Amino acid sequence: MSIVRLLICILICQMAGIIGGIFTRHSVNTWYATLNKPSFTPPGWIFGPVWISLYLLMAISLFIIWQSRALNLKTSAILLFILQLILNAMWSALFFGLRSPVGGFIDIVFLLIAIIITAVIMGKINIYAGLLMIPYILWVSFAAVLNFFIMRMN
Repeated sequence: MSIVRLLICILICQMAGIIGGIFTRHSVNTWYATLNKPSFTPPGWIFGPVWISLYLLMAISLFIIWQSRALNLKTSAILLFILQLILNAMWSALFFGLRSPVGGFIDIVFLLIAIIITAVIMGKINIYAGLLMIPYILWVSFAAVLNFFIMRMN
């Protein structure tokens, strides 16, 4: 049963990446390539491996919470997790799909807030679940700064 739950968590998180990728792939080599970007923009090849790794860490975190017996915060943590995952996929739809750095920036600010709140709640249930969200918080913080500069430069 536990392995099935873990696989479900991995599938849910990776699906957010797949949905985001649908919006990204049509614009990344066309529209995005024409944008002015700051000097600290990572090379394009880094995004795939980073996101796959982050989605895996997020899935493990979700799995830990799902397995938890802490019923008082468990539902809140899972609902917040789902909310931040929706905001995550929405960023790609806004930034790449609609080609809107402004829309992407507004979304990523709410996304970052949602991730932090989710990580805090998860950490109250299980410290490891909360800690597994830290790389995600750091990457989205960096992505928010990058999004801000792209928005300002274009």
